[in-house]
Amino acid sequence: MPLTTTAALVATAAAGGRAVVAFNVVTLEQLEGVLLGAERAGAPVILQVSENAVAFHGGRVGPLAAACRAAAADATIEASLHLDHATDLDLVASAAAHGFSSVMVDASRLPDAENRAVTARATRALHEQGLHVEAELGEVGGKDGAHAPGVRTGPVEAARFVEATGVDALAVAVGSSHAMATRTATLDHDLVARLHAAVPVPLVLHGSSGVPPEELRRAVAAGMTKINVGTLLGQAWTTAVRAGLGENPQVIDPRRVLGPAREAVAQAVSGVLRDLRTPAVTS
Repeated sequence: MPLTTTAALVATAAAGGRAVVAFNVVTLEQLEGVLLGAERAGAPVILQVSENAVAFHGGRVGPLAAACRAAAADATIEASLHLDHATDLDLVASAAAHGFSSVMVDASRLPDAENRAVTARATRALHEQGLHVEAELGEVGGKDGAHAPGVRTGPVEAARFVEATGVDALAVAVGSSHAMATRTATLDHDLVARLHAAVPVPLVLHGSSGVPPEELRRAVAAGMTKINVGTLLGQAWTTAVRAGLGENPQVIDPRRVLGPAREAVAQAVSGVLRDLRTPAVTS
């Protein structure tokens, strides 16, 4: 079916006390795996293309964005297209033209006042084009910065940031970390609840690949609405590729390797989506 908007998926999830999951895609086969897994789970998804993925494709956002639009049109579940961790303001300005309905404006490496100013200007411009805007106060764990591991987002600070910038969703630091290879993170669920009460827009969890399923369920129950998953798919993909090459090192047909890798991504996606349907244990 045609692309829906991230704003619609996030609003529906927030109204139902649920979460919508955003999966990062880099290649066509990963994209196909994400949509296949979502179809198996019967759940909508946000297709995320990061600025790093655009760089991997030679700085050209058009081909991958077009593939996302075409693949989503053939899918049986709802999907939206999101530009993730965008620091290049020219890339941000081109988002609507390429079919993105949302952008994560990442000015988090800048000093706080400059982050707010840049984010506010970008948000005004994107709102004029009808796009949904996500941002964060400082860098979420896994990258040096204000939200390095052990640092947490304060509810008052978060509410003030949203008021100053006008963003539609806020990524917060509550214990997850980007690029975690093991699902061992423990989240501060009390903080999630306090942020949910203080911040007037949906909350976003970055670095969710390192968070165990029950921790994710509890975070959603406490008020988290958008869950970002990237590293988990990369792990599934590369594990399958290594296994395929190891079993048959003479293989030269890429389909022999990429087919199982696509299926591994699909299984990872359906697993995450089904995990989130299980009621959280709150006691």
